[in-house]
Amino acid sequence: MALIAPSRRLRRTPFSDGVEAAGVKGYTVYNRMLLPTVFESVEADYHHLKRHVQVWDVSCERQVELRGPDAARLMQMLTPRDLRGMTAGQCFYVPIVDETGGMLNDPVAVKLSEDRWWISIADSDLLLWVKGIANGWRLDVLVDEPDVSPLAIQGPKADELMARLFGEDIRSLRFFRFGIYQFEGRDLVIARSGYSKQGGYEIYLEGSDMGMPLWNRLFELGADLEVRAGCPNLIERIEGGLLSYGNDMTDDNTPHECGLGKFCNTHTAIGCIGRDALLRVAKEGPVQQIRPIAIKGDAVGPCDRLWPVFANGRKVGHVSSAAWSPDFNTNVAIGMVRMTHWDAGTALEVETPDGMRAATVQEKFWI
Repeated sequence: MALIAPSRRLRRTPFSDGVEAAGVKGYTVYNRMLLPTVFESVEADYHHLKRHVQVWDVSCERQVELRGPDAARLMQMLTPRDLRGMTAGQCFYVPIVDETGGMLNDPVAVKLSEDRWWISIADSDLLLWVKGIANGWRLDVLVDEPDVSPLAIQGPKADELMARLFGEDIRSLRFFRFGIYQFEGRDLVIARSGYSKQGGYEIYLEGSDMGMPLWNRLFELGADLEVRAGCPNLIERIEGGLLSYGNDMTDDNTPHECGLGKFCNTHTAIGCIGRDALLRVAKEGPVQQIRPIAIKGDAVGPCDRLWPVFANGRKVGHVSSAAWSPDFNTNVAIGMVRMTHWDAGTALEVETPDGMRAATVQEKFWI
């Protein structure tokens, strides 16, 4: 098995000691940091996530901080989502696009105040793009990567675990809202959010020195809840239709192709750099779009390359993510399909490494 050679270019996280002690079996590299991918097994981790509670080291979701008088203006320049109604304390899922309307990232924007924002990014060099925009437009704003490391608490018992540490009030925190809570005298931004459909929170830890004390305390308080170290789960995220930037979409795709048109208020998001291009896309409509696809037969996946999708011998798209779902007893997949064949119930064929498989476009994702 090939190993990842350690170096300062591949950054550890404030929780790496805990992840290693928990028996991590695999990593991927994400924003030049280590992201765990499996502990016991992908399937065992999946079942545990759906039944109990897990603590995820997602420090790789780096923050791009905008601070200064022009912070809100810069934030609106980056995204076609209209942010005028966003208030401090809210989190918004925001497609970030370039001048052609192509996806550069699909982060969560955290509005700390009118002049201070965090952009919790997926895997791309968004910091450099944002710095370039700020400098090119001579905006009065500081753009930097702060020492902030997210820790996700996910699963049906997440509320109980978080209430034990931060108090009962945290249960009332609304989805995609955040509050300020204390841990050992330090203020922490905590949002009800996360990269799963099982419910939970994301703790934005400012200051790496508190990483392991926070990690250890969560495990102490959650022992009877069967708390485990975990990570974003391939099976569960496909079931829930949670897209992975760089995998299911790239800068060759518009938000409309990725099924994110509802987050594009192109007519009112004045100032967005890709607005003119997206206005044309919105008028004409996409010619291809992300769709849930069920692939028949024995277990396939995961995808380490695009799998071609055919209909009557003609290529009509590709599958970018696939896995066997124990709960739904089928191979679940995310695919980009041309408009001629994206209707629910359409029969397709997917060229997998194990050969051609029959497949069907689904009406919606599984969870």
